[in-house]
Amino acid sequence: MIQRGDGRPVDRLRPLEIVPGFAPYAEGSALMVMGNTRVLCTATVDDRVPRWLMGKGKGWVTAEYSMLPRSTPQRTAREAVLGKQGGRTVEIQRLIGRALRAVVDLEALGERQIILDCDVLQADAGTRCAAITGAWVALSLAFEEMRRRKMLKRDPMRAQVAAVSVGMVAGSPVLDLTYAEDSTADVDANVVMTSEGQFVEVQSTAEGAPFSRVSLDAMLLLAELGLGELFIAQRVAIGRES
Repeated sequence: MIQRGDGRPVDRLRPLEIVPGFAPYAEGSALMVMGNTRVLCTATVDDRVPRWLMGKGKGWVTAEYSMLPRSTPQRTAREAVLGKQGGRTVEIQRLIGRALRAVVDLEALGERQIILDCDVLQADAGTRCAAITGAWVALSLAFEEMRRRKMLKRDPMRAQVAAVSVGMVAGSPVLDLTYAEDSTADVDANVVMTSEGQFVEVQSTAEGAPFSRVSLDAMLLLAELGLGELFIAQRVAIGRES
């Protein structure tokens, strides 16, 4: 059994906190804390849909993702200053959007768009996973606000969705990697799953030698364990579980 830098067992999440309503001006918001990774997620209701959806009687959920310049040990230049988004940013925000749309009834939303802004305040790996998990809470609270304003006839949210990282480190499967673990892992993976046990996406990459089906199964089992805890934390954050 490996010894992790922070002393956690291989099947334990980092200290977890979800702070709902962290940004009071947004229709829904949450601060997602996973150890030293912190992501602010806000949901904005827009009465316009993309042009290609106009007149089709359904809405859209999309996401934008960014890292603050000093969310990392060395300053990262703002992409707005550089004049374009990097490939990693585009990949992550598309992933967040796909993950949330997987659990939303877009027809129940009506011709409206929900924009999820996920801003990394502090990064210690797992930022895309934290963004997805926190964005679900922000979106749920936005739907709750829309119901309060009588903007919805039924709840568009069909299930929960969350994400967690797993990997193979020194030959052992580990859950919720820190940056130090992620940077030395033999395999790293991000698992996005609904509360109904269905996968939205599994991103898994060998950093050196290829890995076996046995290793993949071990990582997926750890991911499901961690996701179960994240689903509980989400429900607590929106007041559906004490």
